[in-house]
Amino acid sequence: MADVSLTHIYKVYPNGTKAVNDFNMHIRDKEFIVFVGPSGCGKSTTLRMIAGLEDISAGELKIGDAIVNDMEPKDRDIAMVFQNYALYPHMTVYENIAFGLRLRKIPKNEIHEKVVEAANILGITEYLNKKPKEMSGGQRQRVALGRAIVREPKVMLLDEPLSNLDAKLRTQMRAEIGKLHAKLQTTFIYVTHDQVEAMTMGTRIVVMKDGFVQQIDTPKNLYRYPSNKFVAGFIGTPQMNFFEGTLLKQGDEVLIQFEYTDAQITVPYSALYKARPSYLDGKSPVYIGIRPEDVSLAPEDVKNSKAVVKVVVSHKEDLGNETLVYGDINPNGDGYVESSTRIIIKDNSGRDLKAGDVVDAVLDFEHVHLFDKKTEDTVLPRIPEYNYLDCEIKKGKLKFLGTEIELPEAIKTDDLKGELLLPTDAVTLNGNLKAEVVSCEDVNGISLMLGGKRLYTVTTEPVETKTVGIGIDFKKITVKADGEEKISPLPELNCFDCKFVKIKTHDTVEVKGKTKTKKVV
Repeated sequence: MADVSLTHIYKVYPNGTKAVNDFNMHIRDKEFIVFVGPSGCGKSTTLRMIAGLEDISAGELKIGDAIVNDMEPKDRDIAMVFQNYALYPHMTVYENIAFGLRLRKIPKNEIHEKVVEAANILGITEYLNKKPKEMSGGQRQRVALGRAIVREPKVMLLDEPLSNLDAKLRTQMRAEIGKLHAKLQTTFIYVTHDQVEAMTMGTRIVVMKDGFVQQIDTPKNLYRYPSNKFVAGFIGTPQMNFFEGTLLKQGDEVLIQFEYTDAQITVPYSALYKARPSYLDGKSPVYIGIRPEDVSLAPEDVKNSKAVVKVVVSHKEDLGNETLVYGDINPNGDGYVESSTRIIIKDNSGRDLKAGDVVDAVLDFEHVHLFDKKTEDTVLPRIPEYNYLDCEIKKGKLKFLGTEIELPEAIKTDDLKGELLLPTDAVTLNGNLKAEVVSCEDVNGISLMLGGKRLYTVTTEPVETKTVGIGIDFKKITVKADGEEKISPLPELNCFDCKFVKIKTHDTVEVKGKTKTKKVV
């Protein structure tokens, strides 16, 4: 059992093609890691470099404490399961599983014990005397897994092992591989293009595109906090709806104007509180992402929300327990073609909708995702860098969120009304201000409620109470008014302009055979 460490790994082919670019990851012992992405993204190439089947162009690969860049595959103590099973057709199942052990000259009795144990784990004991041609695809895949696990490797590598199986068998084998990982307690690295496999099997998932790692995170975090538009669209079935539009903050609300249609909605600012203020000016174009399950056609939801758009239904897909409704928020749009106004809705209302029907749909902006139009990176970070708050300074006191605090002498300024930029790490959990803990995110972030408004901070300590005392580190705050910084963060250190000069204070000379020290000015 071992950790796997990939540091600045590159794969560049002789023609200059970069298959893998600057891959960095530390895989902990016993983790189940899944590499996922579209064809040609570099996931299988990365796996083959770990296995030693592809040379590493640059970077360092460690398995355990050993650097294995130049180590032969047979010496890396890994086992690999391929997509096409790669069984010997003339050998029985028993012989296929035992073959690798015989090459290593393992004693016969030990080989027998390992083969029988693996067969029991995989449920293929009754097939040990059969040839591969007498078995189904799922049974053959179990044999391939058996051949790998008898070696008791430090790391198990699986390259799309279920892609040749039918849907029902894939579901069954996913569960069996997960069960196998729990029994063996070794490190698994699994490659797939199927995001359902990735989400159901991995403890962490590596999403790749064009040779670059897009995001490494748990399945839940990938779904809830995608770092860019590609990850947001790749994770989740059906794919997330993406609209183009602009956001304009108007007091405690934000007006959202959708492009290529007259549709616009108003949502509470609290739903978009994490968004950087520069994107709330009504001019900065963004992608607005809403998952189909976060769109509702239920009449009670429509009645109680301002985030309602008109949808022209184009067609639907009945899936039994739910219906996928396809439509367009542009009255002249086509819900069949993927566009910036097409919308997919997971509908459980049971309404009998027909093509051409116009319905009201509620967009749940508590689960919205926003991405920069050019970079496609998220503009709703999991933990914002700053809390952006309206404030007033009067007679040396800072007022915000219904709270009044005396400013230190070092940062006092004239009376003003403006905006307070309060870094999340400047909100400390040891002060006299009382705040309610609303939620804790698993990136050490805490959402607080102060004066009826949401506030974010970060901590390394668990918070077990509903109410906490918070303080403000005034050295880190910024206050803006009339487009200028009236208060700037104080430097962490006192610095002075200076230069170093070498000074010679004395010299030693010899005068008539005697040594004499002469002062040099």
